[in-house]
Amino acid sequence: MSSTELHYDVRGGGPVLLITPGGAGHPMGLDPMTDALADRFTVVIYDPLGLAHGRLGEPVEDQRVEAWSDGMRRVLEEVLPDGESAYVLGTSSSGIAVLDLLARHPERLRHVVVHEPPCVGVLPDGERQRAMFLGVYDTYRAAGPQAAGARMAAGLAEREATGPLDGQPLAREEELTNPMAIFLAHVLRPFTSYVPDLKALSGSSARLTLAAGADSRGQLLRRTAEFLAERTGCSFTELPGGHIGALEQPVAFAERLAETVVPVTGPPAPSTT
Repeated sequence: MSSTELHYDVRGGGPVLLITPGGAGHPMGLDPMTDALADRFTVVIYDPLGLAHGRLGEPVEDQRVEAWSDGMRRVLEEVLPDGESAYVLGTSSSGIAVLDLLARHPERLRHVVVHEPPCVGVLPDGERQRAMFLGVYDTYRAAGPQAAGARMAAGLAEREATGPLDGQPLAREEELTNPMAIFLAHVLRPFTSYVPDLKALSGSSARLTLAAGADSRGQLLRRTAEFLAERTGCSFTELPGGHIGALEQPVAFAERLAETVVPVTGPPAPSTT
């Protein structure tokens, strides 16, 4: 994909809320959540690989965190009125890119919420956890997405994978039409190897809230979010559901997100429309 191309959708009205989905960035399944937000925000859904904009099936290279965050910055330059700043939600892999955006380009950001980012390198046992994700990638290449998904689910629950990891690797053509496979092949390794700039995040001019699912207690990515909040001195909050709470409980997730980015006790957010 050309570095000049941007793919995103806009709906609703009010202050800008930029959302980048997790996985390979395909926004499939997010409509119920974004619909619930569109009466209060101008919801901008960024699709970094253009998978929902006609590019599913086209060649994909290994992804860079910085490329996704640079894309977010350029989207905000296009959609934000002069002098305005944005709210941002990043979930899972896209949460890592949002942390990079906040560290390098905080000037157009107001309040950033990052939900269960798998930047496990910050943890005291980070090397072991990064090795777990590399094992997930190796399983994907050897046995396909179902086996890799089972191994990753075990790793996120902080337990050893049990049972045979049987399956067949996908052909290249099959991989390019499967967003989960694109994530496993081209996003998982570079993103989980990224270590955020904790000093920049701690001193950012924009507010940062780390978040995890209420159903994710005892799991690796909740531990990661809590550790990041502690190390940066930023807020931590629970959102409904688990790691994919935006899909599991979209309306409740949207309500809690709205309360988090614009606290009731805080000043009202000015409209950008």
